[in-house]
Amino acid sequence: MIELALLIVACGIGTYLWRGLGMLISGRVRMDSEFFAWAGCVAYAMIAGLTARIILLPTGTLAATSLAERLVACALALVVYFMFRRNLFVGIATGFVALVALTTIGRGF
Repeated sequence: MIELALLIVACGIGTYLWRGLGMLISGRVRMDSEFFAWAGCVAYAMIAGLTARIILLPTGTLAATSLAERLVACALALVVYFMFRRNLFVGIATGFVALVALTTIGRGF
């Protein structure tokens, strides 16, 4: 039990340490700087990589779905995302509903 408490404290310290450092340097970094352009590129690359991994190499429950089901759900999510002026919530909800529907239909209800 003491190990779990120490782990939680260590995680909290790590989280708040980085948040504090971010607050300290946030006033010194310009929004149009090269650093922010680089950080944005890294964030987009990470999201793209994780999305590709989830679609192509799924684990857990998602591994029980077919590649075709995942690709169709992803395509529908992207189409709806752009149709609704880049509304992330609507795009993700569409992908989720599409994947559940395709999986249910593929399994014969």
